[in-house]
Amino acid sequence: MQTGKIIKALSGFYYVLSNDLIYQARARGLFRKTEESPLVGDEVKFQIENENEGYITEILPRKNALVRPPVANIDQLLLTASLKSPDFSFYLLDRFIAYSEAHDIEPVIIITKNDLNEDTDLLEEIKQVYSPFYELHFTSKSQIKEELSDLFTDKISVLAGQSGAGKSTLLNTLLPDLDLKTDEISNALNRGKHTTRHVELIEHNGGYIADTPGFSTIDFINIDKYNIKSCFIDFNQFTCKFRECLHINEPKCGVKNAVENGALAKSRYESYVKIYNEIDNRKERY
Repeated sequence: MQTGKIIKALSGFYYVLSNDLIYQARARGLFRKTEESPLVGDEVKFQIENENEGYITEILPRKNALVRPPVANIDQLLLTASLKSPDFSFYLLDRFIAYSEAHDIEPVIIITKNDLNEDTDLLEEIKQVYSPFYELHFTSKSQIKEELSDLFTDKISVLAGQSGAGKSTLLNTLLPDLDLKTDEISNALNRGKHTTRHVELIEHNGGYIADTPGFSTIDFINIDKYNIKSCFIDFNQFTCKFRECLHINEPKCGVKNAVENGALAKSRYESYVKIYNEIDNRKERY
């Protein structure tokens, strides 16, 4: 029995890296009973049947997992947001940050198309809102390798972020052999497109990047309204009168007071309220 990491899943086969060798493996039937499927990024135990083939017998405990793209044990989500074309949105970025926090994945913010922006006030506002709490990078296509080269060591990274923000361009620049299809921004829709492929972890600078443009839309169906506040970590620095304060209608709320006196960005609180209302207003699933 050996232990290894799944680095690719394709057509019912899993490609497991163990001791610098790659084994083609199938999953044992026992996973059908547990309704649990191995994912790229999983650490697994597997049994070798011949020189380079085998069967996965056990999935070791995961620290997190995503459904789309199907990757487990992610160390960081690289959240891409563009300054221009499409215009920067605090709300969209806050959604992705909250989603990352909800899945116990470290968000790293990458602001793209820095060369197209002439609004220095916007740059300063982004820095003030996010840099005290999150790793933040500003980059353009020509700067990607230089700016982001140190991000990947000993980590599994997955891309996410608004459509058209340059996720595929970023991947193609870091991993030129990929040649992911990228499309120009649609002026009518102001959003980008990408093609879906199987997921594979590609080695890069001592770590792994999932070779997918990631995802550009998210929902909060598995998060309740009482827990979404914990996904806004900058709220934790303020004290409310009530321990279970939801920062919506409660009196003597430290978070709302912080917004009023300028200690907390209004955009962050507005994003929180929108997401809270989205969760509060969704219909129960039966």
